[in-house]
Amino acid sequence: MVAGRRELLGFAGVGLLAYAVDLGLFTCLRGPAGLGPLTAKTLSFVAACSVAYAGNALGTYRHTRTRGLRACAVFFAVNAAGAAVQLLCLAVSHYGLGLTSQRADTVSGAGVGMILGTILRFWGTRTLVFRSGAAPGGRTGSWNGTSGGRVGSWTG
Repeated sequence: MVAGRRELLGFAGVGLLAYAVDLGLFTCLRGPAGLGPLTAKTLSFVAACSVAYAGNALGTYRHTRTRGLRACAVFFAVNAAGAAVQLLCLAVSHYGLGLTSQRADTVSGAGVGMILGTILRFWGTRTLVFRSGAAPGGRTGSWNGTSGGRVGSWTG
């Protein structure tokens, strides 16, 4: 239980740092640098994902053996899926439900979307990117160090 809490706190700490990088860089690129909103957001997103990957690989999940280009690519894909969840929540609220106020956009995108996106990111990071080392027979073990499938999966 303590290990799970430590994992969650580490993931949250790295996520807050990545969020600060995203927000700070976006603000600088959009303001003083004069870049367009999509270019600025793309660059800040890539920088924040890089910080999050490094923080998780060197901190939260340092005990795993998962490293390399594949793990990094999967991490970026998981984070892109989390961002898509946030955008989907905003789109459903704004265009589907007709809730067009700034408050409604903030609640749906930065509130509900952020919560659902973070849950997806946490699950994807722990199960798809940073799994524990090889189990007997050369298979990759689950995130909690047992052999076989992930906890809660039909194989485990």
